[in-house]
Amino acid sequence: MEKTHRLRWAEMRPSERRDAAVSFIGQVLKWAFVGAMCIFTLYPVIYTLLGSFKTNAELTLGGGILPEKWQIENYIYAFQKLEFGKYTLNSVVLALLTALFTVTTASMAAYIIARREFPGKKLLTTSYLLSMFISVGSVALYPLYGLLHAVGLTSNMVGLALLLTGGQAANIFMVSGFVRSVPKELDEAATIDGAGTFRIFWQIIVPAIKPILGVIALFAFRTAWNEFVTAQVFTMSNPGLKTLSVAVANLRYSANAAAEWHIMTAGASIALIPILIVYLLANRQFITGLTAGAVKG
Repeated sequence: MEKTHRLRWAEMRPSERRDAAVSFIGQVLKWAFVGAMCIFTLYPVIYTLLGSFKTNAELTLGGGILPEKWQIENYIYAFQKLEFGKYTLNSVVLALLTALFTVTTASMAAYIIARREFPGKKLLTTSYLLSMFISVGSVALYPLYGLLHAVGLTSNMVGLALLLTGGQAANIFMVSGFVRSVPKELDEAATIDGAGTFRIFWQIIVPAIKPILGVIALFAFRTAWNEFVTAQVFTMSNPGLKTLSVAVANLRYSANAAAEWHIMTAGASIALIPILIVYLLANRQFITGLTAGAVKG
């Protein structure tokens, strides 16, 4: 095989050799970049997972990446003493509710914007477009909390999920692009058969835009799962509703903060596992949605 390559190289013209060398160097640089990005991406995850089985002394004093002795007790302590099981369940409920609200509201709003004409439509779409470039941040947390408290939604996860759902300008514009790609002749045929607006939406539009709905559901789940500031503020008055990210972060401020780093890494590992599982299960839907969106533009 090596002899064949040498003969082929010897038979090449100088310009062909130069092009082949440039192509080879390009391939090496490309894979070197991909490998470096994989290392930078995976190293913190691996370090956290392995660190969750170390003692606090190993984490604070450094040492090898592998634990000297695997400390399963870190997880037992986190679940039994710190109630991480309850906080994990809170995070799961919050993430699922947020994903459900996101998919429902974004798909309905996108359907109306893409398929229906109504007074003020242009003003509404322009306002949505402008809101994509405005971020009020933590300034709006107090009035939002007061609003949810007034309607009695601060004692459960529904209020926080509605808050994290937000206006969804970007989601609505993405989904509306998919809705426009569905032939209007299907709507007209369904209308002739006696189907109403909701039936057309549910039986024709939703099945046709499932890929993008899966994408925004995954993004919404990830955002709600990793949310800290908003969840921290809205669970201060009801500690039983704390999410896992809030519970893990609060270990830094506990009375035993110096002895909690190993528990923090265990909690961070618990927080990593569900989102990785969700991504692995939804990976095909995610890639399909992004690819279809790129083609449909």
